[in-house]
Amino acid sequence: MNAATPAEWAEALSLALMLCGTAGGLFFLTVDADPADFDPRPAVRRAVESGRLDPALIAVVNARHTAHDTGARVRAVGRNTAVTAAALCMLLTLPEATR
Repeated sequence: MNAATPAEWAEALSLALMLCGTAGGLFFLTVDADPADFDPRPAVRRAVESGRLDPALIAVVNARHTAHDTGARVRAVGRNTAVTAAALCMLLTLPEATR
């Protein structure tokens, strides 16, 4: 008996995924679901109130503040560079500077 080729494995996997998807679709069409079952807000609220997400929320806030501070420093570097370049150009273009 010959070994299966990668194309045959891919074909079998595609067929299996198609059958699972079809079965899942038919299942969800027949189940009586309430739209509130798909609302993630109560679960998220419970997770936040329990304190399990506190380290993640603190990390997000710290990253936001770090990004804000970095942006302010980058703007300040650009502004200081522009002022320094303008002052250097003014000094070099003065008549006294060429003597």
